[in-house]
Amino acid sequence: MASNLDYLDPSLQPLVDKVEAYLVAKEDLRKLTIAERNEPLHDAEVEKSAAAFEQRPPTGSFDQHHDELQQQHQDALDDLHRLEGEILHLLPTRDEWVKVNLGYGPSRVGAWRVPNAEGAKEEHYEIRVVF
Repeated sequence: MASNLDYLDPSLQPLVDKVEAYLVAKEDLRKLTIAERNEPLHDAEVEKSAAAFEQRPPTGSFDQHHDELQQQHQDALDDLHRLEGEILHLLPTRDEWVKVNLGYGPSRVGAWRVPNAEGAKEEHYEIRVVF
């Protein structure tokens, strides 16, 4: 019976914290990807609004919304890669599940090796989380 409660082990708490941050970062990246896809719609609405008021942008100004979205997307991607590395470092094993407590009972997290592309030297692992 004790093996069923291994996921409550306090030594797994750093891993749990990183997995929770990883899930938040993945969700942020998903939302930013949707925002980038909707960028043409945003631009059209801005133009329509500007046309309704017959205003011109000040000389030398430019639309920064697209650049800001790209920067936020890159920052979220960098955070996600950093968290993947930290989770890989904290996981005791590869290619098998580790039970953790994400607040829903025993959840599972693991890292599985992804086959390398031709010529790639480093191994790549994919983080998987099951609630």
